[in-house]
Amino acid sequence: MSITIDQSPSSSLSDLRAAVAGPVFTPDDPEFGAELAGFNVAVTPGASIVVGATSAADVAAAVRHARANGLRIGVRATGHGPVLEGGNQLTISTSRMTDITVDPIARTARVGAGVRWRDVAAATAPHGLTGLAGSSSSVGVVGYTLGGGLSPFGREFGYAADHVRSIEVVTADGIVRTLDATAGSDLFTALLGARDGLGIVTAIEFDLLPVATFYGGGIFFAGNAASDVLHAWRQWAPTLPEEAGTSIAILRLPPDPNLPPPLQGQLAVHVRYTHTGDPGVAESLLAPIRSAGPVLLENVGVHPAAALDAVHMDPPGPMPSVEQGVALGELTASAVDALLDAAGPDVASPLAIVEIRLLGGKLVAPQRVPNAVSGRDAAFTVLAIGVPAGPLGDQVEAHLSGVVDAVAPWSRGALLNLSGRRAHNRDELWPQAQREHLAEIRRRHDPAGVFSLTDPNNLG
Repeated sequence: MSITIDQSPSSSLSDLRAAVAGPVFTPDDPEFGAELAGFNVAVTPGASIVVGATSAADVAAAVRHARANGLRIGVRATGHGPVLEGGNQLTISTSRMTDITVDPIARTARVGAGVRWRDVAAATAPHGLTGLAGSSSSVGVVGYTLGGGLSPFGREFGYAADHVRSIEVVTADGIVRTLDATAGSDLFTALLGARDGLGIVTAIEFDLLPVATFYGGGIFFAGNAASDVLHAWRQWAPTLPEEAGTSIAILRLPPDPNLPPPLQGQLAVHVRYTHTGDPGVAESLLAPIRSAGPVLLENVGVHPAAALDAVHMDPPGPMPSVEQGVALGELTASAVDALLDAAGPDVASPLAIVEIRLLGGKLVAPQRVPNAVSGRDAAFTVLAIGVPAGPLGDQVEAHLSGVVDAVAPWSRGALLNLSGRRAHNRDELWPQAQREHLAEIRRRHDPAGVFSLTDPNNLG
């Protein structure tokens, strides 16, 4: 995207340091690399300047400095968010913006851009409330929500974006604004779902849900039963009520001594399940899938809502990875066979995870607040994650494309947070009319094109 240099006088680095309360780093500073580092260590970040913002005022000052000096503007998103590559840019790190305010009576929370879901869980659990967190509590709340926010509880409650009440954002003119469904008009709607290139969100307020516990967890089946388990799951999952959510994943697990012994170095099929209703009903609904194949391990039971990580058991720390994802209109027997041919147990593959999530329920219902969440007409989503290291590391891209190509006959767009590299081609995410409308909103609110469209890589 081209940058039109602001006509206001340029400012020096010392001017920027005087204007912000947080630190300002350049490549010469020893803290520079750590400030830019993200969850995905396969990406090499780059910037000319990094501002460690402590408030919306810091973000606004950094935006004005970048405009005055002809720099692109990027955000070092909290949690699993992307980092920008290349120079001639000012990157704003939001990790210090960690304020959380919970109103247990109104059932709302207001969080800063540096807050992760685990922080929200700690603040809301004492009140018997929860937010619509994703599969990992280390994900940043703001980036996840602005990309839609698919929770294991989503079939019952919708996307996280459907529950946002207000957004605090710094726009391209360097002004802090508060938007909602009435006062925010098209910018509020576009930010919720389209996320990138529209402004820098510094805080959001959203509804909390009266969910204190859930029944669920995961069942690990032996990898040689992958065909039986995936076909059984394909028939079982769509029969579940809205209060139940499920996904299934082919996992190639490392010989990590931190893993339970039955899983170390194994190829396994992981069925994930959540149910927010009566545990007895939840257990009976899960029963049909338990007999789908030999079970290696399971951790199913009643858990506090704050322990949602126990369902997907995502890696807790940084790792190198590359992802591609796609949404499906249906999951037929032929689609399952095609996926197994591309990434099943008979394939030597560098893909650590190939996952299918059940959508439907409130995820396709009319939005509670107007937003631009993509993929609402999909029935399932597929995500493949490869590790560009080890003996097959150089084959990751080919295997990712192989998974996406295998299910192409059934594909229907993608979800922004779960699209990976495909997010570079935004033509695949929204219908043409909506895509053109979003582009027009970007041009109107950022005519100089100072906000970089980053590669969304946000799991959840």
